[in-house]
Amino acid sequence: MELTDKFKKTTEFIKAKYPEKNFVGLHEPVFIGNEREYVLDAIDSTFVSSVGAYVNRFEEMMTQITGAKYAVAIVNGTNALHMGLILAGVQREDEVLSQALTFIATANAISYIGAIPVFLDVDKDTLGMSPVALKLFLEENAEKRQDGTYNKSTGKKIAACVPMHTFGFPCRIDEIAAICEEWNIYLVEDAAESLGSYYKDKHTGVFGGIGVFSFNGNKTVTCGGGGALITNDEAIAKRAKHLTTQAKVPHKWEFVHDEIGYNYRMPNLNAALACAQLEQLEHFIENKRGLAAAYKAFFEMQDIKFVIELPEAKANYWLNALLFNDREERDTFLTYSNETGVMTRPIWELMNRLKMFQYCQTDELTNSVWIAERLVNIPSGFRV
Repeated sequence: MELTDKFKKTTEFIKAKYPEKNFVGLHEPVFIGNEREYVLDAIDSTFVSSVGAYVNRFEEMMTQITGAKYAVAIVNGTNALHMGLILAGVQREDEVLSQALTFIATANAISYIGAIPVFLDVDKDTLGMSPVALKLFLEENAEKRQDGTYNKSTGKKIAACVPMHTFGFPCRIDEIAAICEEWNIYLVEDAAESLGSYYKDKHTGVFGGIGVFSFNGNKTVTCGGGGALITNDEAIAKRAKHLTTQAKVPHKWEFVHDEIGYNYRMPNLNAALACAQLEQLEHFIENKRGLAAAYKAFFEMQDIKFVIELPEAKANYWLNALLFNDREERDTFLTYSNETGVMTRPIWELMNRLKMFQYCQTDELTNSVWIAERLVNIPSGFRV
């Protein structure tokens, strides 16, 4: 089959899934529940900033969904990750292991502290950090000391590890957690894209000391901008709330702050929207998994690789992804699809190729480079 014919069939199939759209977007928000009612209620209450009933309700709902003991509402996912790294004890000049194939927010949050990212490879089937790559890097480059693990070549402490569940596909997070425990490295899960995703019957974000989520406008559940930090450690949860509220010592009228804090709490207005969206999470994911099943069957007939979850995982399929034979075929499809009314996009540029991070240590990144040359995201939004 000629490429043009294959691409035409693909775009026509995608358009048929969204018949009401002249141009099919990648992932548009859907407001079909109590969003308007809750937002107006928050406005009427006059509690529209970082204190309010919906903030409390949002945190309760996040513990119910994820199974974590504690949840803290944060203004966005990047700030949640920044706070998670602070709470993990990461210091300036420490190193943080992450993956080159990730969204910029992961590397930015590490940099906010003045820490240094180290970029490791991913697995082809999960698109997330490879536990084999992690183990190999540590065995070849790290040494254990009384106060932690250190990089033998740089002399710097390896303070944390931040794997990401790319596009909502759970990585082999239990293996990563075991390696981090063996090497005394704090695990912070970047679960920003994986709300509603499970690995071995456990929700993402609960395998490490801290997990973080995003509720940006393009996520499965959105409140315009928003984030959450989850943990099973009560002390971490209390400190997270304290630091994200400008480190203000509780008092009815006095303004006393006992350390440098951050204005990172989610406003009640956003939380109202988030609560209405969370009420529909199961429905949203059922809808999206139905779309993914239809895509899987279609692309098997087209001889195009469609990314699926591991057998032991349940993904939210936040963004569906295709893997083409090479970069040329990928670019041809990107041009064709976008010119014919179907929004598609390549995966992010590898972090070590950005000028800010080009001097960071990496492993060979073999799988990361392979994926970056071939992957395309296709429309994945809720179908009304």
